[in-house]
Amino acid sequence: MKLETLKEVRQLQSQPSKIRNICILAHVDHGKTTIADSLVASNGIISKRNAGKIRYMDSRPDEQERGITMKSSAITLIYDKSSKKTDNNPSSDHYLINLIDSPGHVDFSSEVTTAVRLCDGAIVVVDVVEGVCPQTQAVLQQSWLENIRPILVLNKIDRLISQLKMTPIEAYYHLIQILEQMNLFTNQLFTSNAMEKLSSETDKESKGVEINSYDWTVIEDEEDHKNIFFSPDLGNVIFASALDGWGFRLGDFTHLYATKLGVEEEILHKTMWGDYYINMKAKRIMKGAQSNGKKPLFVQFVLDNIWSAYDAVLEKKDAAMTEKIIKSLELSIPPRDTRHKDPRVLLQAIMGLWLPLSNAILDTVTTCLPSPLEISDERVQQLMCNKSQQFSSLPKETQDLKKDFQACSSSSDAPVIVYISKMFPMDKTSLPQNRARPLTDEELQHRRDEARKRHAAMQQEKLQSISSENDNLAAKPLTTNLSGTAKVTVNDENDYVFIAVARIFSGTLRKNSTVFFLGPKHNPGEAFSELCSLSPEEFQSRPELQVNYPHIIAVHIKDLYLLMGRELEALDEVSVGNVFGIGGLESIVLKSGTLSSTVACPAFTDMFFDTSPIVRVAVEPANACDMNALITGLKLLNQADPCVEVRVQETGEHVIIAAGEVHLQRCIDDLRERYGKIEVNVSKPIVPFRETIVLPPKVDMVNESIQDQGDDDDNNGIIQASTINRQCHLLLRAAPLPGEVAEILHQNQQHLKLLDSMTSSSQCALSGSAKETFLAIKQKLKEEFEKAGPEWSGAENCIWCFGPRRCGPNILLNHVKCYNRPSVWQPLEPSEQEPSKLVEFDNSIVTGFQLATLAGPLCEEPMHGVCIIVEDWWYGEKTKSHDLTQSTVNTEENIDSVNKSLSQTALSDSIQRMESEKTQPSKHTSVIPGFDSVQLQDSNYGPLSGQLISSVKDGCRRAFQAQPQRLMAAMYSCEIQANMDVLGKLHGVLAKRYGQILSDDLMEGTAIFNIKAVLPVIESFGFAEDMRKKTSGLASPQLKFSHWEVIPVDPFWVPTTEEEYMHYGEKADAENRARVYMNQVRKRKGLSTNEKIVEFAEKQRTLTKNK
Repeated sequence: MKLETLKEVRQLQSQPSKIRNICILAHVDHGKTTIADSLVASNGIISKRNAGKIRYMDSRPDEQERGITMKSSAITLIYDKSSKKTDNNPSSDHYLINLIDSPGHVDFSSEVTTAVRLCDGAIVVVDVVEGVCPQTQAVLQQSWLENIRPILVLNKIDRLISQLKMTPIEAYYHLIQILEQMNLFTNQLFTSNAMEKLSSETDKESKGVEINSYDWTVIEDEEDHKNIFFSPDLGNVIFASALDGWGFRLGDFTHLYATKLGVEEEILHKTMWGDYYINMKAKRIMKGAQSNGKKPLFVQFVLDNIWSAYDAVLEKKDAAMTEKIIKSLELSIPPRDTRHKDPRVLLQAIMGLWLPLSNAILDTVTTCLPSPLEISDERVQQLMCNKSQQFSSLPKETQDLKKDFQACSSSSDAPVIVYISKMFPMDKTSLPQNRARPLTDEELQHRRDEARKRHAAMQQEKLQSISSENDNLAAKPLTTNLSGTAKVTVNDENDYVFIAVARIFSGTLRKNSTVFFLGPKHNPGEAFSELCSLSPEEFQSRPELQVNYPHIIAVHIKDLYLLMGRELEALDEVSVGNVFGIGGLESIVLKSGTLSSTVACPAFTDMFFDTSPIVRVAVEPANACDMNALITGLKLLNQADPCVEVRVQETGEHVIIAAGEVHLQRCIDDLRERYGKIEVNVSKPIVPFRETIVLPPKVDMVNESIQDQGDDDDNNGIIQASTINRQCHLLLRAAPLPGEVAEILHQNQQHLKLLDSMTSSSQCALSGSAKETFLAIKQKLKEEFEKAGPEWSGAENCIWCFGPRRCGPNILLNHVKCYNRPSVWQPLEPSEQEPSKLVEFDNSIVTGFQLATLAGPLCEEPMHGVCIIVEDWWYGEKTKSHDLTQSTVNTEENIDSVNKSLSQTALSDSIQRMESEKTQPSKHTSVIPGFDSVQLQDSNYGPLSGQLISSVKDGCRRAFQAQPQRLMAAMYSCEIQANMDVLGKLHGVLAKRYGQILSDDLMEGTAIFNIKAVLPVIESFGFAEDMRKKTSGLASPQLKFSHWEVIPVDPFWVPTTEEEYMHYGEKADAENRARVYMNQVRKRKGLSTNEKIVEFAEKQRTLTKNK
């Protein structure tokens, strides 16, 4: 960057009102990077002729090769809004644009999340041919969740002319449909948010909380809610063709035609978009263009002119008409463009000068998108406080920081608050301190003088020395240069350093300063009381405080950088409101974090990631000596990617978990070429499964009705689990959870995890909103249980725990009659419970359940949607329980009666004996009937708690196996756009991989079908490549994890009826999908598969010899 430009950037960085932090969001291949190229070219960084070709923001080789963006990258631009300048402030009309280009591929949506967190506005790009795609909706939702304001760019309008051959009026109505789709989705987001606010206020009113009440609703209370919708007359819609370098807003034409038509510019601006036409005789703008068969104003004055330019230059190649257009627009086209053989070059020159794209976008950005000074209250609270808390529950000192967020002050008194959204690697040789800086004029002149002196000395020595000495003399500068280069090329553990991409929300961050790094578990209420008067330097000098507050670290800011796409520029300080880079934090920050000069600042809330890692592979070095390099490379990979997960399995395997196939391939390439720089062996993709049970099927595999066979051994699946010393017994039964219940638990895993971590003592610290959330979950469960049938009535109050990991989609229910243990909802509804000695072993039951649900019996995969019911629990020698398992139990009433009798005898006796043991302790008295306390400690079988864990785990697995078992596969939602010619081939590729087509709708006004399908993740590898081959590149799928789906085949099914024998044969050797998947997982985990290599080894194979 030129020194003059760098000085201007530093000057603008201190003016928050002149700063715009924006990101470009879109579906893949909708033109984000091409638009970014046009904006970069407006600052002279690249040539305008290369815009859209060079892909300047895609600096990675694999990005250039694939033609898609994989990493978000930032660049700082300057925009001169007006040519008018004042003498006092030459930059009064200059703006600083911090632009972040983000990926559009669904596998890299985590990069979108990190970009959106740092910005105040977004440019949402839509391809007018493909329309609103799934990822368009996803990025719009991301911007909505982060409370940033978007503007819309309707890109690739040239495709409507050259590809779809639309007329201007057809294109107009097509554009209206796209705007309606965007506004419809935006309205859904707005309405759901407004209804949540309304529901929250209603709950407060019902609880007697005093709030201000008015006659209008929450939706009507939003003064600027119209700003969230896209409309050309609001100035937040740009019509563009990034490939041809042009774009415009309504204002660009209304200003031109208002004078010619003699109409007020404001009126023309409001009526240019809509069902309006002009009556030339009366010179009046009238409504009803469509009903009267008239051209709308937008068609007549805008689209007709653009279509005429394309027709004259590109279609007809009419030189006379082209010359007339150039003269009428008063453009100066270079002769090399007018004589160029490619007519598109001339078209781009004309349109780029007439309607420059960069001016239209940057002017809209500075006009419609907010500066850092306009940050909203809602966004500040959202950054500082998560949904499970109320902002008012934070300490007063923390709440006061809200004023500093909104003041955007860069004074020395303002606290420094910085958020780091991601870390990215940078080659050490590319850092500004290791790169040759541009020389000043004085330095250049000094070098010239020195060069002349050296040259004169060399000439004099040449006359006095021999040729060998000349060679040695000539080698000296080379040796000196090499030694100087060695100082730049740092050969430490790796050749990369990590730069933190951050935004400063308050204060000024200076180089070589010290600030606090606040971990995600930092509690400002606890820390502020003791550390309020300490500076980061003082905190760093007191090791005892660092031990007491492990989530606070004093860090030294080594370097500050200006982000310039592929390059960095050094900075001495950064003022509030800017996006910038920080060096030297790779040992402190893993992926994201918060920096502040005060411990009163809370750690920023977690970012919302739209996709979760689902595909995993195990990696190992090809050479065992490179294991340390592999571990180091995996650490760097984990730090560089916000979405990837790196784990070490219990078996010692190193596993990489990615969001999809493309993401996984990029991670492997980075590990080999960048971070590890070693050859690695990669396993086949490891896809997770889930294990579940279902209700007994009504029909068999040939759709024949299954009749009750009256099996005498049927005991409703009740299993007796006993400890190995035969002193503790449980009756367990497994049942499939209602589908909606499992879905509620799956969607609220984070809330359930928080609920489990709470205790009764933390009730006072629980915010009202968090409590409302938990109670709402409980109410939803109650409603779904009631819908499922009377057997589930009241089940929500009997929940012992969730699993696995105490927050999964499985439930342990307590049906033990005389064991009134606290419910899982106890932190929300504290109540007095009768003490029981069984509580001592309660956690053993929970632990056994957690282990069982974490690894099911089919292939050691987690369970999903399974309810384990504890029907009874007692201590002592087994009496009636043994008879129960051996006898026939046909009805629920029999089970209940037996349970009741057991509960009233054995359980009460056990409790009574335990209480007497507590009051009269003795060395040889029994804590459990028949079980000596000395034996409890010194038994050959180990502690009773450990025995109970093992027996419960085994009992849950056996109860699971007593029901119809099924395997659940992870499913991708698949969105494909294709024309009619390849529709049949597309269906064939999906059917081959067990995909299910949900819909294939024809988009209005086009010949493109929008296909929605679901596809098993295990079948998705190579799917995109296979699809492109079969369709000749005309269809490219977008895959995103959707849900878990039951594979409707019993993995252990064998034919049993005559019809099944006739259809499948005695061996039933047709492929059983569920069994194939199960055996694949079991083989990978080293479990037995019961597969026979040779079934009849003694059978003679060859009856005759070949002669």
